[in-house]
Order: sequence, then structure tokens, then C-alpha cells
Amino acid sequence: MRGLEVRGAVVRYGELVAIDQVDLAVEPGEIVALLGASGSGKSSLLRGIAGLEPLAAGRVGWDGDDVSAAPVHARGFGMMFQDGQLFQHLSVEGNIGYGLYREPRAQRRARVAELLGVVGLPGYQARRVGELSGGQAQRVALARSLAPRPRLLLLDEPLSALDRNLREHLVGVLGDALRATGTTALYVTHDQDEAFALADRVGVMAEGRMLQLDAPEVLWRRPASRQVAEFLGYEPFIAADLAARLGRVRAGVDELVAIGPAGLVPAPTGVEVPIVEQRHQRGEVLIDVRLPDGQTATARSAERVEGESLTVALDPAGCAVIPR
Repeated sequence: MRGLEVRGAVVRYGELVAIDQVDLAVEPGEIVALLGASGSGKSSLLRGIAGLEPLAAGRVGWDGDDVSAAPVHARGFGMMFQDGQLFQHLSVEGNIGYGLYREPRAQRRARVAELLGVVGLPGYQARRVGELSGGQAQRVALARSLAPRPRLLLLDEPLSALDRNLREHLVGVLGDALRATGTTALYVTHDQDEAFALADRVGVMAEGRMLQLDAPEVLWRRPASRQVAEFLGYEPFIAADLAARLGRVRAGVDELVAIGPAGLVPAPTGVEVPIVEQRHQRGEVLIDVRLPDGQTATARSAERVEGESLTVALDPAGCAVIPR
């Protein structure tokens, strides 16, 4: 196949198996994000693909060629890290053009100017790195990573050191830059919002294994397992008969209904349940209720509810049906 193909990849650190028989394919021009908790193996997989960690088993291929034994510099892959790793003694132009030293000066300067336009920093060539804000520095780091036209760009949590508002803005800049340059990318993050906003497909990893890899909307609407659903923020999980009582979500006897963050809503008809607690969060009221099966679930309301009980129903748009 064309693009990246990983088959049966295993990465070990001594006796610890960090990556355990992972398969992964990324097509040319595609952006794939890897999600998982700390220690899930997502960064180890990235390092194994880059050649920074040797594979104990399996292979890494590009356009059908096995590059598993190729040194890092010979794979044609680029990397962008959390801290950007810019050279403090060089200007912005010097940083971006660092990997273009073999090109004529005029071509190098044109490429730098082109990429500064792509990342939204036109005219910044002469700036010193120490004069840049955190967000600007990461844009320069991205431009530097793109400058040599890598056939695959590996990004290891490049926005995690920035505050949330800046991350939300830069993930759009980053996605636009990758697509404008047609760059094939594998993006590691612990932030679900980043992954869903940026990627064509999202993979969820745990304990060194790939649990599910799908388009964002498929991953959210149809988690392959309870473990994936829990990671995505679904809870609680209720049986089909209770779901039928709460309304509008059908499940089989061998399935569970996973209630997402917006899956339970106050409703004029439904099931009356006792209120456990009410609390304010970001302009709305979160109402914890006790379901008939004894589990606690949360409904959202624009205002506090008077009384000790609330009638609730399921919103199908906020629920998923998963295997039991």
C-alpha cells in the first residue's frame, strides 16, 4: 500500500512491553490522531515508527518498502515535539531553514516565507526566538518541521504545554497547515477535543494496544467496547430494559447503553428519579440523579431544579450502544 503501514509492532523497554502487536495504516495526505492515557503506548509507537526506538518485532513500511532497519535520518520522516526544540541562537528564518541547507539560498528563503504564510506569521523572518510567545514558537516549530517536505510528520503532543484557549486556536492553525501542504501526519495527544477537531481518523490506545481506529464521528457514536466508551467519557452504562424505560434508545439483551455527557436530559415524560446533588459549571447546572438501577448519572439544566426529584429521559444523540 501507499503511505505508512505498521504491522505487528512490538516495542520493549527491558521486560516492559510498551507496544504490543500494533497494526496501523496512514494513507498519503491523511491525518491520524492517537489518543490514550499516560502509559498507553502512543508516544512509544511514534518513536518506534520514527526509528528512535527499535522494534522487538513487526515492521514499519512506507509505500510498500520496509524501513524498519533504516536509521532515523534515512526514513524521510519529520518530528515535532512538545517543547518545539527551537535553536535559541538563530532567527525565525534560521530555524525554519535549518533543514534546507542543501538548497540554494533563494529557494530556501522562498520556502521559509511560504511556510510563515501558511502558519500565520508572515514577515517574522528576522525575529529572534526569545521574542516569540509560546504560540508563535510552536508555529515556527511546525514550519521548521514542514520545511524539508517530510513524507510523514510525527507530532508528539505539540500543544500540551500551552493553555487551553491557545491550544483550541492553534489546533485549527495546525490542521490548516497540514492540509495546505498535503502533509501525511500522525498526531499524538491526550486531548480528545484536539484529536476530534484535527484528525481524519482517531485511534484509542491502552496498555500498548490499539483498541479502536475510526473516523471521529464513528468512534464517538459507536465505541467498540466499554473500555473505549469509558475513555471517551461515557458513563454510566445501563441495561436495555432500563434504556427502554428512559426512552428513545434501543439495545439488545447482549448490549449496554452508554450515557454520554449530554445523554440524560430533563424531560416532561420519562422516569422520575431522586436528585442527589446540583452544582454549577460553565453557565449550566449539573444535576446528579440516582437511576432505578442504583447508578448515578448527570443531567444538565439551564437552572436549578426545585424539589427532591426530576423526570429524565435519554437523548439518543448523546448515547451509544455497545457490546455488553
